[in-house]
Amino acid sequence: MIFIVVKFTIRPELSGEWLDKVAGFTEATRAEPGNIFFEWSRSVTDPHQFIVVEAFQDDAAEAHVTSDHFTEFVGWAPDYVATTPDIISVQGVPGDGWSKMGEISPRG
Repeated sequence: MIFIVVKFTIRPELSGEWLDKVAGFTEATRAEPGNIFFEWSRSVTDPHQFIVVEAFQDDAAEAHVTSDHFTEFVGWAPDYVATTPDIISVQGVPGDGWSKMGEISPRG
């Protein structure tokens, strides 16, 4: 599995639009063969920072970065970002998605 986390800091005047702006890109990415998950979160300490956590099967990354929706995304995203996004990308992660945390379970 390929596991990727990208941190986007968005221009303050555009951050309120970000999740709507990436909605089509998000849906298209989730529909790709080999996509395991693609989830956005907003920082609790910086309202202009968004983090995407994504995973793909080992052979699916090339299809993602060469897709029309990715090409379109990287075409307009520079107009929205305040800084160059930070990324962590790890290949060969064992498993095929989320596992359950052993230390915490619901009571009752």
